[in-house]
Amino acid sequence: MFLAWKEIRYAKLRYGLIVGIMILVAYVVFMLSGLASGLADGNRKAIDDWNATAIILSEDSNKVVNASQLQQSDTSRVTAKEKAGVGVYATAIEKKSGGEKTNVSIFGTANDAFIVPKIIKGRLYQNKDETIVSENLLAEGYRLNQSIKVNDQTLKIVGVIKETTYMIAPVIYLDPTVFNTLKYGSHAGGNDPINMIVTKGQTKIEQGQTKLEKITPETFIENIPGYTPEKLTLNTMIYFLFVVVTAIIGIFMHVITLQKTSIFGVMKAQGVATSYLVRSVLAQAFLVGIIGVAVAVGLSVLTSLVLPSAMPFAVHATDWALYSVILVVVAMIGGLFSMRTVTKVDPVTAIGGE
Repeated sequence: MFLAWKEIRYAKLRYGLIVGIMILVAYVVFMLSGLASGLADGNRKAIDDWNATAIILSEDSNKVVNASQLQQSDTSRVTAKEKAGVGVYATAIEKKSGGEKTNVSIFGTANDAFIVPKIIKGRLYQNKDETIVSENLLAEGYRLNQSIKVNDQTLKIVGVIKETTYMIAPVIYLDPTVFNTLKYGSHAGGNDPINMIVTKGQTKIEQGQTKLEKITPETFIENIPGYTPEKLTLNTMIYFLFVVVTAIIGIFMHVITLQKTSIFGVMKAQGVATSYLVRSVLAQAFLVGIIGVAVAVGLSVLTSLVLPSAMPFAVHATDWALYSVILVVVAMIGGLFSMRTVTKVDPVTAIGGE
């Protein structure tokens, strides 16, 4: 390590270029990771907040909630410690006084359902013209006790829950009856349609005319339209960048090693062991990786502080720690490309060539 650090300090410009490239690639990795995590959290956060055991959809829905058509009466066929019939509807709201509309995800369920989050301001909805909204809607200019328009219906915001999203949109909860009117209009009648039944605890299903399918919350999330393809695409880009780091560090270290062939020859002639020289090259790759990753993490954190709130970006410390380790490891793997050159250096030939 001593020799590696001393050489890096001596050839600052040469190794500075390698570290600079390492910083740029690592910075892209962390930014893509933050974007992937932000998109994933934006799609699933409301579902995670439920802490549910199972989600029940109609069997012919192919695990997609919007294609699931159930009735409130179907909840009687489900046995669980806690259960709730839930309707899901994506639409837009606007202030009663007018202005720009804001996309939201609506959950229609009873106000005493276990999935309804804890109120942090105001109170729960009790009447058909009342609703509670997630805190991130307040950043859009909405406020407690304000009237809003959903489709052609006027509702009053009586409560605020902690910030959450579903399908990258803020969430509001309201009474099932008004939910059915909003989504189905007068066609809903007395059928009380819902999209899913959410349960906590051991869950059993009694099959009837409409076949039910029980899935885990994770399976439900993976089948949210666009969730899996987005995650797979961004993760693939991150994995490809690991290959890029390996190639870049490998090429640069190999070129630098070739330039030092005569120096290695002199050192071998003086009795320096080949293993020591190999460890020195690996140590250089390790230091390049450590410095590059450390600076990239700092830049990524600073960037996250100035990104607009509309951009879904999340810092998951465990993911960043894992990617940091991988980046350092692949940098060292790149350094291995020079091992053959180091071990094959012949002192007589190298010095004679000089």
